[in-house]
Amino acid sequence: MMAHRTMMIVPAYWAEARLQARFRGRPVVVRRFGWSDTSPADAQAHAERRANEALNAILAGQALPRREVRSNYGVEGVPIREQIVQRDGGVVITRNSYGALCLNTPDVLFADIDHPQPPAGCVMPAIIAAALLPAVALIGTLLWHWLVGLVLGVAAVALVNTAMLMQRRRRLAAAGGAEGVALQRVADFSRQHPDWHLRAYRTPAGLRILAMHATFSPGDEALQAFFNALGADTLYARMCRLQHCFRARLTPKPWRVGLKYRIRPPTAAWSAEQADNPDRLAWITEYESKSDGFAACAYLRSFGDTTRVHARAEHVRDLHDRLSHAQDRLPLA
Repeated sequence: MMAHRTMMIVPAYWAEARLQARFRGRPVVVRRFGWSDTSPADAQAHAERRANEALNAILAGQALPRREVRSNYGVEGVPIREQIVQRDGGVVITRNSYGALCLNTPDVLFADIDHPQPPAGCVMPAIIAAALLPAVALIGTLLWHWLVGLVLGVAAVALVNTAMLMQRRRRLAAAGGAEGVALQRVADFSRQHPDWHLRAYRTPAGLRILAMHATFSPGDEALQAFFNALGADTLYARMCRLQHCFRARLTPKPWRVGLKYRIRPPTAAWSAEQADNPDRLAWITEYESKSDGFAACAYLRSFGDTTRVHARAEHVRDLHDRLSHAQDRLPLA
């Protein structure tokens, strides 16, 4: 799965084109983004070419979206549209839509693992208990009163559900909690792939895994087996393929450090005018002040052959650990 280094596109310039025509007697408006590392004019020309291609395809009968809508995992065929804060070799650090800094790398493998939410109840035992509720209620009715039967039935459902929930929680605690279960999956993968060198980090919602022994292509289909084995977030895995990069958040989420309002404008700035907006700059100043003393993740342990260290992976690890405060023993946010 080792890959040759590929270029990831995080463009410096963006533009949007709007074209209009009539189709079957109705107006059709198409918008498309364009990008360039050369100039705004090149980005505008690219946007107009893409808009013209999309409009012609729609007029030819193809079912295409009229505009590109950004989602949590990007847009097919469109690179990352965020403000570039820093470039470091092949690594690009951007500010995302809610204001946090993110590390983007074309070939150093990160995986995000989100812990499942603690169980609030047990579905099957509750269904079984609920199925028995009429019988329990009937017995109560025959012996005492319908209200007594109803209370007994509800109590039976609650008791069965509580008992099963407690049993599940005991098993989870014995395995080290959600983090212990996730780390065990990493350990199992490491035993099956002893030549891999993996670093595990704790995040506020789960784990972050960094591969140190080799570089990878985000489009490599074999990576899906790695993501599946670790229980990685499916949206993250999809984002890697769509945006041709791996990604890791370096600074806290604003609401976790007490910032009550969103960055302004509440988007990932893709123009100089947006990036230099005074309200945005004031928000960033306050965010950086409140973020001081917090870490985005914390290093836990390494797995596998720790003697295998790829030079590019080490460069990314050093940058990641410094900017995320991964080894500074700070509270996570």
